[in-house]
Amino acid sequence: MSFRVTSRSFDNEGPIPERHSKDGGNISPPLAWTDIPGETRSLALIMDDPDAPSGVFVHWSVYGIPPGARELEENVPASATLPDGMRQGRNGFGDLGYGGPRPPSGTHRYFFHLYALDSELTLPAGASREELDRALEGHVLEEGKLMGRYSHGSSGSQAA
Repeated sequence: MSFRVTSRSFDNEGPIPERHSKDGGNISPPLAWTDIPGETRSLALIMDDPDAPSGVFVHWSVYGIPPGARELEENVPASATLPDGMRQGRNGFGDLGYGGPRPPSGTHRYFFHLYALDSELTLPAGASREELDRALEGHVLEEGKLMGRYSHGSSGSQAA
């Protein structure tokens, strides 16, 4: 797969720094990508944790990313709409935008899935993971992935 997603904050399969965790600052990591397919009309990002006790937990979704974009800077604001028409969905914590790692115990894997799409999504800001998954159906040209790991005991009851 030539479509690559990277971060200046951590290596693929490496530890995610605490500043990106829910309890350590909740700052979204910087992400960059290369070699998207030429026919890409838009991009969509989903960050999730497949190791969460309740099943796959969504930490972040951004969609309507222009095909010419090559990165998301660190600390994306928690607003419904972003520059260039990008929109953010609701995370598993019930908030708009990024919700960093906060596993209840052990080490969890956090996947950043970046989808190159053959169309522009018309979803409004605040979409759920289910709504985003339905909109992606049949439109994914290629997927780029980055995975980081995070370990930290949470004092809160809602964790993922």
